[in-house]
Amino acid sequence: MKLIYFLFVSVILLSGCQSRQEPQQAVISDDSLMTLAQYQTFQYFWDNAEPTSGLARERTHMDNIYPDNDQHIVTTGGSGFGLMAILVGIERGFITREQGFQRFNHIVHFLDTADRFHGAWPHWLNGETGKVKPFSPKDDGGDLVETAFLVQGLLAVREYFKDGNEDEKKLAANIDELWRGVEWDWYTNGKDVLYWHWSPAHNWEMNFPVGGYNECLIMYVLAASSPTHPIKPEVYHKGWARSGAIKTDQKFYDLETVLDHYEHNDFPVGPLFWAHYSYLGLDPRNLKDQYGDYWKLNQNHALIHYRYCVDNPKNFEGYGEDCWGLTSSYSMIGYAGHNPSEDLGVISPTAALSSFPYTPEESMKFLKFIYNPSRDSLVGDYGPYDAFSFSAKWYLPRYLAIDQGPIPVMIENYRTGLLWKLFMNAPEVKEGLNKLGFTY
Repeated sequence: MKLIYFLFVSVILLSGCQSRQEPQQAVISDDSLMTLAQYQTFQYFWDNAEPTSGLARERTHMDNIYPDNDQHIVTTGGSGFGLMAILVGIERGFITREQGFQRFNHIVHFLDTADRFHGAWPHWLNGETGKVKPFSPKDDGGDLVETAFLVQGLLAVREYFKDGNEDEKKLAANIDELWRGVEWDWYTNGKDVLYWHWSPAHNWEMNFPVGGYNECLIMYVLAASSPTHPIKPEVYHKGWARSGAIKTDQKFYDLETVLDHYEHNDFPVGPLFWAHYSYLGLDPRNLKDQYGDYWKLNQNHALIHYRYCVDNPKNFEGYGEDCWGLTSSYSMIGYAGHNPSEDLGVISPTAALSSFPYTPEESMKFLKFIYNPSRDSLVGDYGPYDAFSFSAKWYLPRYLAIDQGPIPVMIENYRTGLLWKLFMNAPEVKEGLNKLGFTY
């Protein structure tokens, strides 16, 4: 498949060259360049999958040298993004429907036998054994946010196959059993809010109630949508929306921020992955509730990052109209939550590329920038590397599943709306949104 696609791309490049009278240049159409980026980032979850589980490795070095010898550690949330990326692969012809089905079947069986805690999977699993790998000393149990990202992907797969042949219908039914097994209501700990973690060894000691706004809207939507363990609407309105305090009239670069990104903090926007993770399946177009317009929220979030990088108040090298986007990623000092208030001069390609639905022109500028042959050191087999800094003369030839996954999915949502259509087609999701007072 790799050879076939290499030949395909070569033909695109040559066919895009200018007339025979002019020097040949490798010119690729915008459409084909998006396909190339999708193909490469899809491969992170296809060729690079952990072999026993079929799930997404947490991270990968370009030379397959795994930090901390963690080549078998898989991420549940990143794997949810990967499930959706594989659906893109089927639709784009990178793999066949049967190949995708076989991989999904393998993954679903693994997830059914892996460690779960009141139905929720942990942040990390050992891909060889299915046992929990602690993410931190007390984070050795259920992670409801990562579970929500995983379930978002599983439901998209269920919707894709539920009307297929008998084997595909069985896969959809098996996914349904996994979804029904998540005890969302348990994770309220008897209060009007959802808690991120629970551990059989440490109980609720991590003490992380999740209140907006951040990347976790999908968790509340799924918790309200559950046919077996739903939360009451009050949990969303009092816990996530903080009894209305989530609303804000703040502006930044003349754009409304809509929701309060930082409680007890005056700076108005967070890292850009907040505009991506919940909206890989949850369609923000025309999505509204009493607190905000979610298309405006996300589009303005992306545009604020763009305008900030063009403005470049800290004078970092390279920032501008074609090089922009800050989000949590690797940096010179380790993993960092890059945003305008915590700007280290690091650009994370997933920020602009996963914003394609919101900022198509600005994202295309960045796509052409990063794939320019003069910057081939910033792109590898699985697409653009995680992060770089021209000011610090730094880049890291390493990938993170949670950064690669949104790229092919959100580009596809921009092109065809595929994952939005699938996820929003789930009847439980519609019921959950109605229950919480959304229009869509």
